[in-house]
This record gives sequence, structure tokens and C-alpha cells, in this order.
Amino acid sequence: MRNFLNFLKSKVFFIQLGLALVVLVVLVFGILQWLKSSTNHNEFVEVPDLAKLSITQMREVIEDADLRYEVLDSANYNPDYPRFSVIEQNPPAGNKVKQNRKIYVTVNPSGYKKVSVPNIIQVTLRNATAKLRAVGLDVQRVTYIDEFGKDMVYRIKYKGKYIEEGFKLPKTSKIELICGNGNESQSDQIKSDSE
Repeated sequence: MRNFLNFLKSKVFFIQLGLALVVLVVLVFGILQWLKSSTNHNEFVEVPDLAKLSITQMREVIEDADLRYEVLDSANYNPDYPRFSVIEQNPPAGNKVKQNRKIYVTVNPSGYKKVSVPNIIQVTLRNATAKLRAVGLDVQRVTYIDEFGKDMVYRIKYKGKYIEEGFKLPKTSKIELICGNGNESQSDQIKSDSE
């Protein structure tokens, strides 16, 4: 124990302690310099604006900026953007990021997803309109025919053709409803007159 205490007070110990500290400082400084060069410290790239670019154009812009990209699932169709173009990106345009950073992009699908026409035959116009809006369809026009049920839906038309319940249409499609005007049809009057 006495020898150890004498060693701690000796000149050799202080020389070795000094050398160890110098080696530690040089080692830490070297590691920090290596990290700075390998992580491109204080070297940033500005994220380009990818909005409305096609996939091919977006790929070129991303590669020119030394960045990477990942396409996320398509969002709901946005008619303000071209089909298959970028509608969202993260991080947003103008942000400063490191080289080789991954940019996440959301692409506009080719069109609205399709929805099924609900069962609205023999339903009032008001209820039919509500059911159609609930699935994303709109009533463009209401045509009245001579049928006893006033404002009762009898037929459905899309682009001039009759369609049935369950028919698939792109969301936001506009359809025509054929409703009764409350008057008896001519054929019903003829039947009742003949009886």
C-alpha cells in the first residue's frame, strides 16, 4: 500500500497521467472531426418544390438535389392536380435538410374512387338525395313523370342511361333522378276506366 501511495506522488505517475490526457484529447478531437466530415455537418440542401410534378419529373429533381424519395399511398383524388402528380411532400419545399435525406411524397391517383349507387328506388327525393350525398354522389337533375307517388324515385339515370342499385360510379358523379309528380299515369287511368 505504501509503494502505491509513493507511486501516486512520483514524477513518473504525473508524466503518464499527462500523456494519457493528451492522447484522450487528441482521440476526442479526431473523432469529432471524423463525425463532422462523415455527417456533412453544417452542409444542407434546400428541399425543392415537387407540387404538380409527374413521378418522372419528381425523380429527376430529387436526384439532382442529392436526395432520396419514397412514394406513400395515394391520397383521395384532387382535381386541382394532374393525375399521377405529387400533391404532398414531407418535409415541405424550402426546408433545409442533409444530403441523401428521404423525401416522402403523396401522389394524386388517376381519378376518384368508385362508389356503389345505394338503393333509392321507391324512396322519397329528399331521402334519396341524402343517401346519394352520403356515398359521394350528387343529384344533377330531377325529371318528373306521371306516377302517383309524388317526389318518389322511380328510376336513376347516369349520362343518359338507366342504371340500377349497386352500379359503380366515380365519386362526385352527377346523376339524374326520375320521380313521380303525383299524377296518375295514363295507363293507370285506362285500367281504372275499363274496370
